[in-house]
Amino acid sequence: MSLFRERLYAAPWLFVACALIMPATLAIFWPINLTVGIVLAIVLYVVIVALLVGFSPVLEVTEAEFRAGRANVELEFIGTVQSFTGTEATLERGQRLDARAWLLLRGSLPIVKVPILDAADPVPYWIISTRRPRELAAALNGDRRRSAITE
Repeated sequence: MSLFRERLYAAPWLFVACALIMPATLAIFWPINLTVGIVLAIVLYVVIVALLVGFSPVLEVTEAEFRAGRANVELEFIGTVQSFTGTEATLERGQRLDARAWLLLRGSLPIVKVPILDAADPVPYWIISTRRPRELAAALNGDRRRSAITE
């Protein structure tokens, strides 16, 4: 069962910028065949959008683990999670950042800082961008997890 799930789509401006493939394709195929150029321009844009959406990372908290993109960690190895927005998020991504931290960042989105308690893991914490930082922190800090750790 999923306690939290979010897909980190690319920024809207990136979809608009990728639309530039259409006039470029038309410019190449106009002298050859305009119909083929229009069809190919649309197909190329749809493929690019599908790739942007399909390869966007997913954040998911289940009852046993936290997955962020291709990385995952069991909840028992996660410390108290903090959420940061605005200037605090900027500082955590920059001046306060430990070079060993694992990052999954998306532009100027708020972040959560997920401490990793596993002594065998060289990564001290994860910094994860999310549009819903409080909800993600609450899912990772839930009472369900605290009771499982103390047992």
